Amino acid sequence: MREEQPMMETVGYIGLGAIGSLMAQRIRQAGYPLMVWNRSPDKYGELQRMGATVAPSPAELAAHCPVICICVSDTAAVEHVVFGIDGIAGTAGPQTVIVDSSTIHPRATREMAQRLETACGATWVDAPVSGGLVGARAGMLAVFAGGDAGSLARVRGILCCFGGHITHTGPVGAGQTTKICNQIISAGTVAAIAEALTLAESAGMTVEQFPAALAGGWADSPLLRHYAPRMIAGEFQGSTRTMLKDLEIACDLAGATHELPVTALLTDLYRRLIERGHVNLGISGIMRLYTDEPPRQP
Repeated sequence: MREEQPMMETVGYIGLGAIGSLMAQRIRQAGYPLMVWNRSPDKYGELQRMGATVAPSPAELAAHCPVICICVSDTAAVEHVVFGIDGIAGTAGPQTVIVDSSTIHPRATREMAQRLETACGATWVDAPVSGGLVGARAGMLAVFAGGDAGSLARVRGILCCFGGHITHTGPVGAGQTTKICNQIISAGTVAAIAEALTLAESAGMTVEQFPAALAGGWADSPLLRHYAPRMIAGEFQGSTRTMLKDLEIACDLAGATHELPVTALLTDLYRRLIERGHVNLGISGIMRLYTDEPPRQP
């Protein structure tokens, strides 16, 4: 007699941007019933073809989904879908777990988690990710999870749909703190790559061979292998404002207690990039501070 498999919980997904849509697709591919909501309805097509249903509002989604994943742009967007008109908090209950993969301030995460628990008894797991589009497509993102062990155990199967490495970093907010530290390392490394490429080119080197020349040495890294060829070719994508937002969070976290001079400098460099009109270059767009090309028209 065949053993019956446990029924999968319906998962809600809010925020179908470049990364979020791929994460939602991985959840659906794993067999979870999926309900989605996005501010812009033009993002539903592929997920609907895969069998996902569309909710008319976050509140309606929460009424049907005991686990709700969120991946939106910033703190204000998270607060809106959770506590705004027709927000999650209006229909969520003690059985609801929110999994927030947005990158936002840890302090705001803790405040919203407490506010939600007080309002309806729901719990919160902050689970920001790293690995970009490549990691999202492959289901191999690094997931930094903050929250109580029981809530994390309940949603671990969902996180495994898009996460290749899941780390419980501590209580609510610890996942966001880990992600911000990840962003400091990533931004610092990419800035160093930009300066090294600029110096190599000015010294007459063929910079196209640079990543291969460093392969296997201490300067080799996934960031070098992924971004250096694109930086050399002038191919950029992503949101420069998002990178600045993450670094500003890092500076605010440090406050007056800890000096972060490198992070402060990186924050200033990305701010300068945006002031020059380069808003759609992502993390590697810092290369444009050295090439000093005018912004491309959209």
